[in-house]
Formats: sequence, structure tokens, C-alpha cells
Amino acid sequence: MSRRPARFLLVALHACLVLVATPAAHASFLDEDGVRAFIDDVAARQGFNAAELRGLFERVQRRDDALEAIARPAESLPWKRYRPIFLTEARIDQGIEFLRGHRDLLSRATAEYGVPAEIVTAILGVETFYGRHRGDYPVLDTLATLAFEYPPRADFFRGELEQFLLLTRNERIDPRRVTGSYAGAMGMPQFISSSYRRYAIDFDGDGQRDLWDSTADVVGSVAAYLARHGWRAGAPVAQRVRPDGIDYRGLATRGIEPSVTRAELERAGIRLEPPLDDGERVTLVELEGRDGPEVWAGRRNFYVITRYNHSPLYAMAVYQLAERIRSGAAASTS
Repeated sequence: MSRRPARFLLVALHACLVLVATPAAHASFLDEDGVRAFIDDVAARQGFNAAELRGLFERVQRRDDALEAIARPAESLPWKRYRPIFLTEARIDQGIEFLRGHRDLLSRATAEYGVPAEIVTAILGVETFYGRHRGDYPVLDTLATLAFEYPPRADFFRGELEQFLLLTRNERIDPRRVTGSYAGAMGMPQFISSSYRRYAIDFDGDGQRDLWDSTADVVGSVAAYLARHGWRAGAPVAQRVRPDGIDYRGLATRGIEPSVTRAELERAGIRLEPPLDDGERVTLVELEGRDGPEVWAGRRNFYVITRYNHSPLYAMAVYQLAERIRSGAAASTS
């Protein structure tokens, strides 16, 4: 009796075991739903070479770490846990040092855009610890992953992915070499692609808008961004208030856009200094502080800071860090 069938079965069984034990080859990102259609659409509308884009996306790697990070942003923390991340002695001291070291540059930005030096400095402190922590996520991989693997904000990230392709083409940047945050923000000020294209400026006059290595462009771009979103020079940002009773709580649930009038504040037992101008509105924010609830009235400039990051916690961290930097710098020169 022939042994061939037995040998054949052993070979076949060995092949099956090898297939099971060997990981499947990584699928091309081009095979993700919607990627090829996206490439064809962007190529047609924006004048890209579709074959070159397909070659670029062929090398995109899915970033599970970005998906995990975006599901648990710091802004989801209560204020009592969020504040200690940014209001540290190291961040304050480095902010004072940054302000001193770039005083002339910051003064020029303030003169041109009306944004105080300490606000610009604090944003850089909150975003990247003054350039130290810019993120090491490959931006192309991150945006592609979020655009096609993160349904809650897929449309937003597909828009940012398109803007990133335009940005790297226009600024002559290799898209494969750019790194940033888990959400695709870049450089010292962490501009997303659309903000980079729309608001970044050449503040050092060298013909380029460089938010990685030009401190002048970084400072000017942050100030210009806030000015374009309505910053009011010399106006207050926020004030902690102590309401009488709990009538304020309905006012604190209206959202981030200023909508609370002086009459409504007064009915809740709240007085502001300086008082509101005619027609001026504020945002009332209740935060979970270490010693209980904190109630703050955010003025128009507070809202402008939230245009950088749509979170009242973020705006409050920037404001409080700026105040500590300003007072620390003033004390050190007195």
C-alpha cells in the first residue's frame, strides 16, 4: 500500500500550521473603505497626481495609538486634575524665561496684534512646554487613520488630511517626515493643517512660514491667530465670581459662546469688575476645583482662547498660566 497519501496529508497539515503561525501580511491602507475615492477626489479638485498619492498612501501605517489617545483627551478630566498638568512651577519658570528671552519679539507681536506677551507665551507653554514636546506621531499616518478609522470625526479629519497634503505641497515639506500630536497638530504652537495654511505668518521675513524652527514665526502666528478670532487689546479675560445661591447654574450650562447678560448676572448675585459694557456678554463656567466648585465669568477674550482649543479648561489653564508668568516676570524685574 502506497504511503503517498499519508505524506501528502502531513505536508498539507504542515502548510496549514505555517499559515496559522505566520501573521498575515499587512494590508495596504489603500484597501481601507473610501481611501481610493478620497485620493481620486482630492487629485481631481486640487491638481495632485493620483498615482503619486496612491504611492504615498500605500505606505501609510494605521495608528492604533492615535485612536486610543483621541478617545481619552486631557480635556475630559475634571479641573482639579487638569490644572496641575499645566500650572507647575517648571512650566511657570520656563514661561518667565521664554518671555524674558524673547521680550523684543513678543513686544513686536503685541504692538502689531494687541495680544499680551504672557498670553502668547502661555499658549506655547500649554501646547508644547515651549517647544519641548511637539509630538512624535507621523502626521500623515495619524490623519489618515483618524479620517478613515474614527467615525465620530471622520469628516473633520478628512478635511484636515486634504489640508495637510496641500500644506506640504505648498510649503515644500516631505509629508512622510512631519510629526506632531495624536490629532495631527504640528510645530511649537501645535497648529492643525487648516490653521497653519490660514493663519501662520512669516514674522521673521525670510519668505517661509516655519512653525517648527522659527520662534519669530511661531510667536507672530499665535498672536495673529488670536487677533483674527477677535482678541480685544487691553480687555479682561476672566474673573472668578462667587454667586449668591444656586441660581447661576442654569447660566453655566449654556455652552462656551458668550451669552450671559449683565442683568442675568445680577439676578444671580454676580458683579463683575470692570462691569460689562452695553451689549457685552460673558460665558459662565463652573469647574470642579480641588476645594469644591469654582465659578468663573469668561469675557470675550476667554472665548477667543477657546478658538485655539474648544475647551473652557484649556482656556482657563492658558489664562492662569499667563497670569503666573506675568506676575513672576514683573516680580523678578522690580
